[in-house]
Amino acid sequence: MFPLYYKDYGSGSPALLLLHGLGVNGAAWDAVVKGLADWPGRIIVPDFRGHGRSPHTRHYSLAHHAADIAELVEPGENIHVVGHSMGGAVGLILGSGMFGVTVAKLTTFGTKTNFTDDELARIAKVVNAPARWFDTRDAAVERFLLVAGLTGLAAADSPVVNAGLVEEGGRWRLAADNAASRVAGPPDLVDLVKLCRAPFRLGCGSNDPAVTIDALRVYDPEVVVFDGCAHSAHVEAPDQVIALIRERHFG
Repeated sequence: MFPLYYKDYGSGSPALLLLHGLGVNGAAWDAVVKGLADWPGRIIVPDFRGHGRSPHTRHYSLAHHAADIAELVEPGENIHVVGHSMGGAVGLILGSGMFGVTVAKLTTFGTKTNFTDDELARIAKVVNAPARWFDTRDAAVERFLLVAGLTGLAAADSPVVNAGLVEEGGRWRLAADNAASRVAGPPDLVDLVKLCRAPFRLGCGSNDPAVTIDALRVYDPEVVVFDGCAHSAHVEAPDQVIALIRERHFG
């Protein structure tokens, strides 16, 4: 079992898995967890391998992430999954049933439909780049917020920033492994939805620069739109995400 860092709130069933996006960590879900204090079972919030407080490793793929997450739940456990961006893609693979767990319901938002050749070329440069070190925490914070898409959304001393940085010898770097970006494309969303056997709902922010409503409607005619949000609705407008979870996953 890969030694993921995760938080497990509450007890009992059903289990709600909250899966973060690329380059971030589980603390991005803190406001949503707080708003779901009456969830009837436990809430599990991991840091994916190579992110936040989980260790780096050699291999990164959506399947590796799905296998890691499957180890956090019991066989036959009643599982609900809400995933953001990369976390949504992991949720779709987990919903295939190939990892020994059954997902009762899945909601994803901000998950890209596909990556262009230019995007993949830029990502390849990131994957092969060494870790960048910063002489001050402030400089590292600025870089983390930019990479995580959280500029203007998280304070410098917030839990998601604290978990996103590592300090060694008075210098700072981002906690996320550059190589973790290997998960980007393919498979594309069309392949993931074909694999998924769980009932799923796709969503995105009305102003998401990475995902369009029309592109998602190809796979889910009932796409959920988070009004006024860009890519990280769970941080920008947690009340909207909480309302969707209540509507779709409670009961």
